[in-house]
Amino acid sequence: MPRPLGELEDAVMTRVWRWNRPVTVREVLEDLQKERAIAYTTVMTVMDNLRQKGWVRRDQEGRAYRYEAVSTRAAYSAALMNEAWSASDNPAAALVDFFGMMSPEQVDVLRDALRVVQLNGVHLDAPDGGAGGQER
Repeated sequence: MPRPLGELEDAVMTRVWRWNRPVTVREVLEDLQKERAIAYTTVMTVMDNLRQKGWVRRDQEGRAYRYEAVSTRAAYSAALMNEAWSASDNPAAALVDFFGMMSPEQVDVLRDALRVVQLNGVHLDAPDGGAGGQER
């Protein structure tokens, strides 16, 4: 399961995910510098650390590397939610509490997501108890 990204790792990955294309350290640096003072070597180190952790892959282009995300922000968020839920000693109660914290807008998003899951033929009442159940 993924470890939550650190603050600077998240700032870098946010750009990689948002741009949704291979990026250079220089591009990320220039965008980060709009918000904070940061050195090229710091961004380069963070991006290499993200590569070593499996969040990005890189290809050499001339003397520079281009980095691109291995998965989406949505997949990252889902893995974090799954990890937190799995760590609960009472997963049903954790879900009830989580749903109770949702705003009306988030509840609408949840309903939409459930419709998509059902349209894709996933049984939410599958014997294994998960959305990864049998297809219709």
